[in-house]
Amino acid sequence: MYFKAKHIIFLFAIILVASCAKENEQQQASAKTMSKSDVYNFITEEMTRTNKAFDWNTASDDLIFSAGQHSDAVFSIGYQPNGFTDIKDKIHQIDLQEKSWTDTRVMIEKMIIQYEKTDKTPEGFSVLAPVDKKLPHIYAVIKNKELITKLRTLPEVRFVEPLGYSLEPEVSTRSTSGCSGTPNPNINTADYTVLTPSSKRPWNFATHNIPTAWNTAKGQGVTICIIDTGAGNSQDNLGSQFASGNSTGRTITKMSTLYSGSLWWQTLDTPHDQCGHGTSMAGLAAAPWSNDGNAVGAAYKANLLTIRAVEDVLINTSNERNGVRDALYAAGNNSNVKIISMSIGSPTSSSTVSDGIYYAYNRGKMIFAAAGTSFSWTTWYGVIFPAWMPECIAVTGVKEGSTNVKCSVCHDGAEVDFTVVMERTANADRNSIGLALTGNDPKYIGGSSCATATTAGVAAMLWSKTPSATRTQVFNALRNTAQFYPNANSNLGWGRINASAAMSNI
Repeated sequence: MYFKAKHIIFLFAIILVASCAKENEQQQASAKTMSKSDVYNFITEEMTRTNKAFDWNTASDDLIFSAGQHSDAVFSIGYQPNGFTDIKDKIHQIDLQEKSWTDTRVMIEKMIIQYEKTDKTPEGFSVLAPVDKKLPHIYAVIKNKELITKLRTLPEVRFVEPLGYSLEPEVSTRSTSGCSGTPNPNINTADYTVLTPSSKRPWNFATHNIPTAWNTAKGQGVTICIIDTGAGNSQDNLGSQFASGNSTGRTITKMSTLYSGSLWWQTLDTPHDQCGHGTSMAGLAAAPWSNDGNAVGAAYKANLLTIRAVEDVLINTSNERNGVRDALYAAGNNSNVKIISMSIGSPTSSSTVSDGIYYAYNRGKMIFAAAGTSFSWTTWYGVIFPAWMPECIAVTGVKEGSTNVKCSVCHDGAEVDFTVVMERTANADRNSIGLALTGNDPKYIGGSSCATATTAGVAAMLWSKTPSATRTQVFNALRNTAQFYPNANSNLGWGRINASAAMSNI
């Protein structure tokens, strides 16, 4: 009887241990991945607290891993040889074929395969994307959270981030100044001035003394790069008519860095705009003073390079983050480009994109970025990424009049440098006007996107007056003649730009 009872107790103990072990495994499994809503709530709460884009460098291993699992499980890993410093300032000088760089990359790749216990995904793809030859990045599918923790402890690893994570809620929404390419034949006649022979000057250009500045320079000899959704193939003002009318003697080049498909099987997309946003931004910066009745841009004699890097105004997929990075790399290596305009962004940071910003900035490019235009789920939010980076000049939109009120959907904050008036006080739907995807009727276009592209055009005008000027001198001319100089506003920076006064200051 004792022997039987002893065995029953022993058997119960085994069952209890097994049950506890199973429960422990379940607890570990549940702790391994945060829920999608928990990830979203944590990030948005942190952004509310800091009033700026979420920085993955401040995130926990759990959060980074979980965010990756709730997207495509592809992680971007920035690397450098042990002992290498100041990559932010040296990234444009790196030789990735140099032995210390290749050895570092191979070491990390071997570690990834070791921890993942395979070199293939369940779908049969390599866990490692093809070797990146532009910048020191490794892309890998990671399913083991311990690997994230290990990588983040290595001195050779600069960052580990989920490449494809998007903060968007379950139902995707677009920005107010996002995708819309439809022309508007009913633009209020008070919102433009007809120029001879037949072109429309946006009403807000006069607020910034752009027409007066045209008496001195129009952007001639300067190339502006618009990194956005591309340029409309059916919009002849960004095609056959780009150098027409009073805009002769200049060029437009269109390219794409946006790929479709996974990082393993990619197809390069067309450079032609499918959204409408990039077309409008290119138009605001440099549309021709033509004779077809369409809207003219600020620097109507400037050259244009349009790069399709995103599908819409959000940088929120693996392909888009890579696309923007590659666009910045291409613009950085283009000796003709002086100005980069980015009316796109994200509520979460991306070190992948940041490296592209560092690269282009170190190549001497002047980078303008939109401070942010609200979604229905981001109306509480401050300056977005990458506009808050010190290498970028952040621009936002304000309403007309003497009051300093940001536009209805515009973001502001301490990182803002300049503002552009682009919204009627009494009617938030009456903004500046720019090119539509097709046709000779312009469309209303607003938000910080509009303000950014317009400011980029004004900067091109200044540079065309003094081609030998430095990037700092162009910035100082804008700053020293802006609304609030010498005392910056806490949320609107130096305030409204004054093109004519800046022209006299360069």
